[in-house]
Amino acid sequence: MQKHILIAKDIVKKYGNHTALNHVNIEIIEGSIFGLLGPNGAGKTTLMRIINQIIAPDSGRLIFDGNPLKREDIAKIGYLPEERGLYKKMKVGEQALYLAKLKGMPHHEAIEKLKYWFSRLDILDWWHKKVEELSKGMAQKVQFVVTVIHNPKLLIFDEPFSGFDPINAAIIRNEILELSKNGTTIIFSTHRMESVEEICNHIALINNAETVLQGPIEKIKNDFRNNTFSVKLKADNLILSNNFKILDQQGNHYQIQLKENTTANDLLNELIKNEEIISFEEKIPSMEDIFIKAVKDE
Repeated sequence: MQKHILIAKDIVKKYGNHTALNHVNIEIIEGSIFGLLGPNGAGKTTLMRIINQIIAPDSGRLIFDGNPLKREDIAKIGYLPEERGLYKKMKVGEQALYLAKLKGMPHHEAIEKLKYWFSRLDILDWWHKKVEELSKGMAQKVQFVVTVIHNPKLLIFDEPFSGFDPINAAIIRNEILELSKNGTTIIFSTHRMESVEEICNHIALINNAETVLQGPIEKIKNDFRNNTFSVKLKADNLILSNNFKILDQQGNHYQIQLKENTTANDLLNELIKNEEIISFEEKIPSMEDIFIKAVKDE
């Protein structure tokens, strides 16, 4: 049986007349990489701040590792917010050490682990530099290190690739995957749907302060299938029976939807009679397709 590291039940948060979260429910399986998705203003950041105990919900419950979330559980959580913040005049190593100690790490252990991570991310040469001398990407690496340094059970990343070039984004992505392999549960919030496809195995979509859908990515993608096939033919003059609907045509490349009680084999059999097929595959909706459709349907 799968264990849930975090369960949010009926979370409500209001700011005056504005409802940021309206009875939001999510369940995060231990060891998963959980994509927290939604358009701007949907309530994602508010939920992450509540989990990290920066703010409190107006009502609802949070269960962490089988028990109600407590103040001391913050030591088991690492949070990298979208709004980054390092003290610009402090030296990089000095500040990283200070932040590691705030997480309860002994001095010698903090030094050892920081040097390990700085070497791993190729920023050890910046140890004695001031933060204001760092590029945005380098500062992001430092903040990533101080987020993961205390080996938390739950990591919360809000737009972790912001400010990175493609090479360094790939480095951080691989580090996130490695942390997951080692048993860390990760909440991952981003607007980059291709990153969700690459990294996450479960998602929740919040829109208008409510949970719209959640579950394993593969199941959600399967639920949003609409029997559409991408077909490339040698000719560009396709005519089909009423069992099929041509949704789009670009030259000899077609998007064809099956009508009710029709199978992919039926489409293949009809095509084979009169056409030479170059390629034939079902069009599985991307996370971007699902995101747009789910938000529009709300």
